[in-house]
Amino acid sequence: MTQNIHWILAIAVCLAPAAFGQEMSVDFDPAATKITWSLAGNVHTTHGTFQLKEGHVKVDPATGNASGDLFVIADTGESGNAVRDKRMKKEILETDKYPEIHFKVSKLEGPIAPDNVSNVRVFGQFSIHGTSHEINIPLAVTIKGSEIRGTGKFVVPFVEWGMKDPSNFLFKVEKTVEVELVCVGHLNR
Repeated sequence: MTQNIHWILAIAVCLAPAAFGQEMSVDFDPAATKITWSLAGNVHTTHGTFQLKEGHVKVDPATGNASGDLFVIADTGESGNAVRDKRMKKEILETDKYPEIHFKVSKLEGPIAPDNVSNVRVFGQFSIHGTSHEINIPLAVTIKGSEIRGTGKFVVPFVEWGMKDPSNFLFKVEKTVEVELVCVGHLNR
């Protein structure tokens, strides 16, 4: 009996990498996913959050082909200051006109290991404030059972992409926002 268990475990270990070569589907958990941002200024750095609305991605690790979408509700942007947040939503993000921020995934670069941290790069179109931009995001991906977690950072050059610069004569800010992601999802194979 014990020998049979050892053989079953040995076969499972040998087949695990093959299973990860198959197409994977991920449904992201909005409650567990964290999206934070920071905007450096001459007085202080402002930190805030956004809320994921929904996200679903399919990836074929063998080819790198990927498809899927992640949607963020633009109006959920918060920095902890109601006056600043109202201005950010009304004047910079213009959430009445552009209610969603959207990342359309098109490609994955790098292998995904079943038992280790995998450093990959996700490519796609990032749509914000009515325009779409090609970006790629480096992610550290870990898989534990059916849970998948990806962490990474990228920069949004918001002024270059057509959004208003919130600087004034006293308070100056950078023209880019750093976004940090901790995406948590459920893996389906």
